[in-house]
Amino acid sequence: MTETVPPARGESFPLGAGLTVDQLSDQPHAHLARLRADEPVSWVPAIGAWLVTRYDLALDVMRDSTTFTVDDPGFSTAQVVGPSMLSLDGDAHDRNRAPFAAPLRPDAARKRFTRVVTLNIGRLLHELDPAAGAELRRGFAGPLAAAVLGYALGLAPDDGPHLIDLYDRIVSGVTAISGGGQLPADASDAFAALDAVLRERLDRGADGSVLQAATHSELSTEQLISNAAVLLFGGIETTEGMIANAVLALLEHPEAVAQVRARPELVDAALEESLRLEPAAAAVDRYAKADITLERGRIRSGELVRVSLGAANRDPAVFENPDRYDLARANVRRHLAFAAGPHVCLGVHLARLEARLALRAMLERFPALRLDPASESAVSGLVFRKPASLHVLW
Repeated sequence: MTETVPPARGESFPLGAGLTVDQLSDQPHAHLARLRADEPVSWVPAIGAWLVTRYDLALDVMRDSTTFTVDDPGFSTAQVVGPSMLSLDGDAHDRNRAPFAAPLRPDAARKRFTRVVTLNIGRLLHELDPAAGAELRRGFAGPLAAAVLGYALGLAPDDGPHLIDLYDRIVSGVTAISGGGQLPADASDAFAALDAVLRERLDRGADGSVLQAATHSELSTEQLISNAAVLLFGGIETTEGMIANAVLALLEHPEAVAQVRARPELVDAALEESLRLEPAAAAVDRYAKADITLERGRIRSGELVRVSLGAANRDPAVFENPDRYDLARANVRRHLAFAAGPHVCLGVHLARLEARLALRAMLERFPALRLDPASESAVSGLVFRKPASLHVLW
């Protein structure tokens, strides 16, 4: 009797086998659309992972923590900052997440942060105002996110530039691992420096910050620091990216700018549509806890399963004309930009608050706000997606 030999993964998933990291980083949407249509669960050797691109399957993977886990030695963020709410499941996840959750719920976040967000937006725009234009990603969005997260953790107001530097190096480390590389020493050094900053903050005692409130839990100092690092890393990355992406998307559509100026309440629609089209964190990672078949993918225990939020957010089965920027999209809030399931983004309400207030303030302060035609801006990135720079005029 002749034994039947299963085909190699490359033969079973030719679209995935042909993809490169550059294609997934620079202009991924056409490639992801082909995967979603023909190989919605595909083996992609370039990233050493199964890539899930269909909306329903993305939800299934993120919600099913009994089959798919973040608690794996290969989890990229944990390699940089250690175990945290981001890389633990079950009771351990709940213990690490709960002490930070209450101040970041919708009403609490509005009461705690609206004033400090508004003041920092005003300060940053005032500093930019005398010029004829500016680079808004690192000149506005990044400093705003760093200032607000620094305030949330009880850090000194002038720590912002230092936090951005440390965050940049940590993001570079996570990106390197996500692309199949090794953890750079610079990322480990950055976390060591952040560890020292946060320990010094804890030693100072009560200050009413989110970090200080969490000290009343059963978490150790190391656990507090790892979770605070995740909040800082996620809070700056998500907010900087979502503000920059939202400004870019809006200014690329002058008719939409006119609509929002005429009806300022459409700022929310502009923000959500940008989050759908270009989520700042475009993918989340899980690991199979056992051998499983997902669609045609025969996934082995321990293998990496990467959920493409960017692809799921453009699934035509959920979003009509999914590549179109549409301020009237009725179901835009079904996007998965903040993930789903137990690991849905903890800072979602604060991030939305910052981005919404920032967009409104920019449009009000600069009636002629527009993209600088002499400078090209494009969203890029394998996991963390935003423009390298965002030059505007007013």
